[in-house]
Amino acid sequence: MSFVSELFLGSEERINPFIFGGRVLVYIIFLVWGIMFITEPMGSLEFSKSFMHNINLVFHEAGHIIFSIFGRLIKSLGGTLGQVLIPVIVTIAFLLKQNPFGATVGLWWTGQSLMDIAPYINDARAQRLILLGGVTGRDAPRGFHDWNFILGELGLLKADHAIA
Repeated sequence: MSFVSELFLGSEERINPFIFGGRVLVYIIFLVWGIMFITEPMGSLEFSKSFMHNINLVFHEAGHIIFSIFGRLIKSLGGTLGQVLIPVIVTIAFLLKQNPFGATVGLWWTGQSLMDIAPYINDARAQRLILLGGVTGRDAPRGFHDWNFILGELGLLKADHAIA
């Protein structure tokens, strides 16, 4: 079997029925949770009340710190990079450990993280979302709203809705 096939299709020789049942239950939970995220309107503030939003926020803020050495634009983009790269790294780590179940959960997290970022990008022009610190982008100094700053610097501010 080729490396790629083994990476994506590797399976356990013996499957414990309790572990299998637990995984099915986890898949059902993530399916329902995913549908809830997908059906939530982008303009809704419900995404920011999600348990996953708080997890993503930690990696988002860490991304700003990690990428701050590359200048202001990349520092602003670093929040989103951190928020997306961590679930991607988790997915790859599970694949390398030949754990397709863990990899699918990591892939779900990656998709959820991208959905968590979309309302923030969508708000780049309006700057109405309440940001960390309890202010909106309009009430804060220029550059506080990451995506207003990023898209403004790139001349793409009018494309915020299309990008989101």
